[in-house]
Order: sequence, then C-alpha cells, then structure tokens
Amino acid sequence: MKKPLNIVFPLYPGVTQLDFTGPWQVLARLPDAQLIAASIGGKTVESEGLHFSSLQSLENLTGCDVLCVPGGGGCTDAMQDADFMEQIKRLASKATYITSVCTGSLILATAGLLKGKRAGCHWMYLDTLAWFGAVPVSERVVRDGNIISGGGVTAGIDFALTLVAELADEAMAQRIQLGLEYAPAPTFNAGHPDVAPPEIVNQLMSNMAALREQRRQVIAEISQISF
Repeated sequence: MKKPLNIVFPLYPGVTQLDFTGPWQVLARLPDAQLIAASIGGKTVESEGLHFSSLQSLENLTGCDVLCVPGGGGCTDAMQDADFMEQIKRLASKATYITSVCTGSLILATAGLLKGKRAGCHWMYLDTLAWFGAVPVSERVVRDGNIISGGGVTAGIDFALTLVAELADEAMAQRIQLGLEYAPAPTFNAGHPDVAPPEIVNQLMSNMAALREQRRQVIAEISQISF
C-alpha cells in the first residue's frame, strides 16, 4: 500500500479561511493525499464568523510531507506566539515542501525559513518580507527550491495546482482544475494595484491606512528593523 502524502495546514485565530480552504479543495482531490488541519492544542479556530473545530493538535503531529501555512489578519499574533512558531519550525524541519499562501509567508519568514529565498505575499505586505532577509516577488506563485508561496488570498488555488503538478504531474493538475471548473474570468480587472483603477487603489489604501500601518509596525518589531 502506498504511503499517504501528509499535507498539514496549521491554523490560528484570525486565519483567512480561503487561504487554506481554496488549496484544500484542490489538494483533497489528489490521490493518496491525507490533509490535516491542526491548531495549538487542537482548539477551535474562528475566522470571520466561521468556526473550524475537530482540529488535530499541532504538537502531536510527528511530521509532514507538505507544510502549508495560510495567512490572515491574525498572522501577526501567530508570528508572536512562541508555541505556534515552535511547531512551524519543527514541522518545517522535516517537510519535503514548505509552502504558504498570502501573508502565511510572513510566518515562514519569522521562522527563519526564507532567508535569501524568493517568496510571494499579499501585495500590501510583500515588501516586508525583505525585513526578514527574503526576496519579495510580485507573482501569483513563487518557487525557490522546496519553498512554494502563493500571492494574495485567491492565489491559493493557483498555488495548489502548481503543487499538484509537482507532487503528481501536470495532467493530474489539469484534471483537478477541470473538475473544479476553475476558469477565472474576473468581473472586474481590479485584483492588483498594477491594474486596478487608481481611484480604487487610493480608496482602499485610505480605508486600510491605519490598520496597515499598525500591522507593519508589528511586523517591523518582530523582524527587529527600524521602522
């Protein structure tokens, strides 16, 4: 019997659910894959009104083939959680692939896993990866050796299909894509500041200014740079 491919998603309060449910939907269709959602102590995790329960305990996992760290508004708290970060480092040390979606790459960076490595992140915090010695790359999916990272939230699906092609082959990835009818056709061309109308970018940046500044300050303190 073929050994199951263990894929672990470490969850934390304030995680963006689509950062892991998008990849989960794709990877769940990969034959022989065993997906595991886990948190510190197996505690229920809340995400924008959704509650994820019956989680496994991160501390009890002996290892994984793929570590997939999602991002979210709670990532800065997770970055400062010694217990959580200890488990990230431990699992990453044994993983064949170390991966992330959105600001999950900041968690990997905090763990010291991205020094000198190319990585993606949500565009609003992409530049902060450099504070940890990483090389920020503005692409949907970024690969550097065994490290694969997705950009913002919805890039998680592209990331997962890329990972399937790596773990199996491109034909498998395409079959899963077809089965999910993943044929992006955005209603508006406003998914990135490079293409969104300037007034929309300005409005969002204005609405997010206080929170963005606060989070960047916390990230700076974690990375120990002058902000």
